[in-house]
Amino acid sequence: MAAKAARRPPALKPVLVLNGPNLNMLGKRQPEIYGRESLADVEKACRAEATRLGLTVEFAQSNHEGVLVDLIQAAREKNSGIVINAGAYTHTSVALLDALNAAELPAVEVHLSNIYKRESFRHHSYISPAAIGVIAGLGTQGYLLALQALARRLAR
Repeated sequence: MAAKAARRPPALKPVLVLNGPNLNMLGKRQPEIYGRESLADVEKACRAEATRLGLTVEFAQSNHEGVLVDLIQAAREKNSGIVINAGAYTHTSVALLDALNAAELPAVEVHLSNIYKRESFRHHSYISPAAIGVIAGLGTQGYLLALQALARRLAR
């Protein structure tokens, strides 16, 4: 009788890297606050870091809250975790919080700027209660750190 082949663990589903309103203008809009890298640069860096970490990523951006909610809801079945930079919706959207809670996936909240050095309305995040962590003020490096944190969490 032949020995059974060792079963390989199933590959992780991709991590969703989700960007909210105005992040499509990254590199053009207020570079003194948000830096000169474009969203395409962020995506390229995230894909390279994900490969290094043994992950894959799915990258999305929308200026529309409902589209972001739809993507988060779909992530419940097709992704293993979420990196989210919700942009201004961070400070206004209970809908994104509800979607993240319903997705029941580990999520890391990312902000390019240090939201605590900015206007007071940016100091509150509606989505933080659904996140395993928040990274703010480290520019685009925050996305890579978020992927590292998720890789560690998903390896458990």
